[in-house]
Amino acid sequence: MSKRRTGILAAPYSVWMVIFVIVPLLIVAYYGFTASDGTFTLDNIKSVVWPIHLKALGTSLKLSVICTAICFLLALPLAMVIRNLRIRSTGFVIFIFILPMWMNFLLRTIAWQSLLEKTGVINSILGFFGLPAQSMINTEGAVVLGMIYNYLPFMVLPIYNSLVKISQDTLDAARDLGAGWWQSLRRIILPLILPGIVSGGTMVFVPALTTFVLSDLLGGAKIQLIGNVIEQSFTTANDWNLGAGLSLVLMVLVVASMALMSKYDKSGEGAGIW
Repeated sequence: MSKRRTGILAAPYSVWMVIFVIVPLLIVAYYGFTASDGTFTLDNIKSVVWPIHLKALGTSLKLSVICTAICFLLALPLAMVIRNLRIRSTGFVIFIFILPMWMNFLLRTIAWQSLLEKTGVINSILGFFGLPAQSMINTEGAVVLGMIYNYLPFMVLPIYNSLVKISQDTLDAARDLGAGWWQSLRRIILPLILPGIVSGGTMVFVPALTTFVLSDLLGGAKIQLIGNVIEQSFTTANDWNLGAGLSLVLMVLVVASMALMSKYDKSGEGAGIW
C-alpha cells in the first residue's frame, strides 16, 4: 500500500485526534496557565499544595494503591485457575470478563449503592440472621470496593495474557528439578508475567486515581478525591482555571504511570488483550 493511500485512509483518524484530543488538551492547558482575566499565572498549578487539595490527592493515591494491590491479589490466582482450565478459545475468556462492562458504569455503581446502604440488601440479610447492621456506605472501604468491582478485569486480562504464553514444559521442568509451588511462582511465573502485572497495574491505577463518580455515589460528601475537587471546580464553583490547573497536575501523574508501563511492558502485554 502506497504512502499516499495510507495517508488518505488515516486522515479521518487524524482529524478525530486533533478535534477530540489535541484541541481539548490545548484548551485545558490555556485555562490551567491563565487567571480569570486571561493573564499568565502558575497559581492554578501551585494550588495542588493547598491543604484541602493535598488531602484529596493523598486520599486518591492511597485508595488507588490499595485498589491496585487488592486487584493483583485477586487477579493472579484467578488468572492461574483460568489458564489451568485449558480453555481453547481465549476470546471466550475475554468475553466472560468484558460481559459485565456492557452494563452502564453508572448503573453498576448504583447497584452497589443499593447493596451497601443501611437499609440495603446486605444489611437486610444480616438482619434476617439476627446480626447487627453494618455502616458500609459513605466510607473509603465502599469506594475501594466499587473500584475493585469495576477495574478488576483490567488486571485479570493482562496477567492471563502473560500466563498463557508460559510453556507448560517450563513449569514441568522446574517441578522435575525439585522446585515447589512457591519457588516456581517466585522464580519463574512472576518474572515472566511481570509485563502483564505492570500493564494491569497501570490500567487499574490510572482510572482509580482519576475517578469521581465512585466517590460521589459510594463515598458521599465524606470522601473527597482529587477527581471530585476537579469536577466541583468546573461545575459547582465554575472556576475553570483552577480545575484545569489541577487537571494538568493529575495528567502528569497519569503520564508518569504510562511511562512506567512502557518501560516494563516492552512486549505489549497490555495492548495484546484487546
